[in-house]
Amino acid sequence: MAEAQAEPTAQIHVDEQADGAVLVHLAGVWQSSVDRPAAEEVFRRISERHSPHALKFHSEGLLDWDSGLLTFLLNLKALCSKRRIDLDISGLPEGAQRLYRLATSIPEKKEAHEVEERELFLPYVGNRVMDFCSSCGEELEFLGESLLACGRLIRGKAIFRPVDVWLLMQQTGAEALPLVSLISALIGMILAFVGAYQLEMFGAEIYIAAGVGIGMVREMAPMMTGILIAGRTGASFAAQIGTMEVNEEIDALRTMGISPIDFLVMPRVLALGLMMPLLYLYSILLGISGGALVGAGMFDIPLGQYLSQTWTWVGLTDFFVGLIKSFIFGMVIASAGCLRGMQSGRSASAVGQATTSAVVTGIVAIIVIDSIAAILTTLIGI
Repeated sequence: MAEAQAEPTAQIHVDEQADGAVLVHLAGVWQSSVDRPAAEEVFRRISERHSPHALKFHSEGLLDWDSGLLTFLLNLKALCSKRRIDLDISGLPEGAQRLYRLATSIPEKKEAHEVEERELFLPYVGNRVMDFCSSCGEELEFLGESLLACGRLIRGKAIFRPVDVWLLMQQTGAEALPLVSLISALIGMILAFVGAYQLEMFGAEIYIAAGVGIGMVREMAPMMTGILIAGRTGASFAAQIGTMEVNEEIDALRTMGISPIDFLVMPRVLALGLMMPLLYLYSILLGISGGALVGAGMFDIPLGQYLSQTWTWVGLTDFFVGLIKSFIFGMVIASAGCLRGMQSGRSASAVGQATTSAVVTGIVAIIVIDSIAAILTTLIGI
């Protein structure tokens, strides 16, 4: 049987020369896949036995090498620099010398290994306050430009394409119906379940219709529809306008004398402001239907009686409150998406951040406005 081929190894031997330098003999195979002597161990062996002013290399016994040899040399150089020992690479193969010079030609940045210092509390708070004030200024500027654009729109002087409004109405309205249908029906069923188990203790299951109807008409239909549209359409607006900012299309509009507020913002605000009340009405229909399904299917409430109770308890005042809130939510969602898109930086990550910020801004604004509306209607007695 033939003898098994010996595994390649990397060998090293150290000799001291008469001039006080140390000669390092490299032999065998110095590759990344082969175990090699560590630079720290070699340097420790040299410093324990000798006090050299320079290290030289002898590589006649070197059979093969790759980047593993370069890694060894760079580590050894770092150790020698601390002891002010010169590294003479003239005895290495020509290719290894070229790679070594290339690797050491650009000095390492001083801050490469520095640990980032934590910002102090007071400077951190100050920077956040300044960022907030700057953001408020930009939002007020956007609001002012939007109001001026509304004036131009009323006078018929706003520059935009009417076909964009129709296309956006389709995207924000008809294409959102499946999602609104699912969520509204489930919300109506949830309201029915929550109210039913409380009312059942008093034998008043019939009032499920009143709870679902008032809850959907006044609160859940406008707010849940607004949150869904903020996540779907508000994010879309921010991504579209943010991408246009990256591609410098908004700068091109300004160069041509066209206001981006007129051409981009107004069609989106107008389309979503018109479609949100319609989505609100559709959400009411699905929510009441979901509640009726639970009432008739699980609590044996006749469908006609359920609808009669809904009609009795839900008044026009409740309906108009929800309708006005849905219109306001639509305007706010579209404005937030367009604002964050126009504030976007000119990179892919900035567009993603603008999209996220548009969704967060829209949802927070919806909840704040809904809370204010609830307080005001309570104080007024509506």
